[in-house]
Amino acid sequence: MKSLGIIGGLGPMATAYLLQLIIEMTDAKTDQEHLDVIVFDRPSVPDRTSYILDPEKPSPLPSMQQTARTLEQLGAGCLCAPCVTSHYFYRELAGSVSIPFLNMLTETAQELKAAGRRKAGILATTGTVSTGLFQTALEACGLESAVPGSYGQNLVMSLIYDEIKAGRPADPEKFEAVSRELQLSGCDSLILGCTELSLIKKNTPLGHGYLDALEVLAKRCVQACGAPLKTEYSVLFT
Repeated sequence: MKSLGIIGGLGPMATAYLLQLIIEMTDAKTDQEHLDVIVFDRPSVPDRTSYILDPEKPSPLPSMQQTARTLEQLGAGCLCAPCVTSHYFYRELAGSVSIPFLNMLTETAQELKAAGRRKAGILATTGTVSTGLFQTALEACGLESAVPGSYGQNLVMSLIYDEIKAGRPADPEKFEAVSRELQLSGCDSLILGCTELSLIKKNTPLGHGYLDALEVLAKRCVQACGAPLKTEYSVLFT
């Protein structure tokens, strides 16, 4: 099996949860049957959304590229970054190393297509939404997409920055309000398109219709590194 390298700390709790998901999804009966994982937890990397919205602010790219190269030098055979917004820099990051770099947006779109979905609502940072990262990935798979209006997007950002990143519980009323907005626009699925939002699903039953991009990434990490996947994770969308 290949060793996995994780560009971590973007944010820290999401990185810890990704590692937990990978362990839970691996069909292993002994320690030795799990993946070797190298985590470079680097929360000092400048904020991705801040730079995307204002290029005068510090760029996170040099730090992320340095981290990717370090992980490769340490023996990683496959890389990932559990931060959706960081995929704004995906081409530069993937091009800075000679090993495969998983793209969680593409993988999430392919998971929805395989599930027979038609239109996905995107819950993500303003940086991710404004650059069309998920919209492009979904379109490439023949899927439609929708994003919240300005009020709903402000709710999403408040959930991510004012609550989850700040170590506070997510407000369920905010989450339900923006979810309802997207469902009323005809979405048959909703993407948790920020790794902070993945922590809502971890701690709160959300019912049907949600696909967590971090769960998709964990699944693909297990598969890409050659470890056996537990059968209950073969289909993630409910």
